[in-house]
Amino acid sequence: MERIAQFEKVSFEQFEKDWLKCFPDTESVKDIYDGIKMPRRATAGSAGYDFYTPDTVTLKKGESTLIPTGIRAKISEGWVLSIYPRSGLGFKHRVQLDNTVGIIDADYYGADNEGHIMIKLSCDAHEEGHTVELKKGDGFAQGIFTAFGITLDDEASEKRTGGFGSTSK
Repeated sequence: MERIAQFEKVSFEQFEKDWLKCFPDTESVKDIYDGIKMPRRATAGSAGYDFYTPDTVTLKKGESTLIPTGIRAKISEGWVLSIYPRSGLGFKHRVQLDNTVGIIDADYYGADNEGHIMIKLSCDAHEEGHTVELKKGDGFAQGIFTAFGITLDDEASEKRTGGFGSTSK
C-alpha cells in the first residue's frame, strides 16, 4: 500500500469556533477536543478510515446536523479523500450525508479553516418520532482515499481559500 496522507487535529481555536457554531450550548469544548479520536481503519483489509463523533449527537427524523470532526488531512497531490456514511447508519436509521459524498481535496488542508473536515448528516427515517443517538466515540462516517487524474488540457491555477463551494466561485 502506498502511504499518501496523514490525519491531524485542527487547532483548538479552530475546533472551538466551529463546534460552538453548531452546538452553542456546549459547556466544555476543551474536554471534547482533548477526547477526539483520530480516524483509523478497523481491519488490515478495510478501505475506509472510520471517523468518530467528538461528542454525543442526537439526530431526529427530518433533521440535519453538522458535525465538526476536529480532523484535517494532509493529502499527497493526485489523491482525494471521499467521505461516506457508515453503512449501518443508513440501513438501520436512513442516516445519510447531505451532499451524498464529501470530497476533501489535497489543497483543502491549507484552507482558511485549517482544512477542518465537517460532516453534515440527515435522518430520513420513515417512522414518526425516530431518533438516532451517536454516542461520543461512535464511528459515523468513513473516508476512502482515491487517486485521480486530470485532462491533458487542464489549466487550473487558482488557490483555495475556503471550504464548501469555494472552488466554484
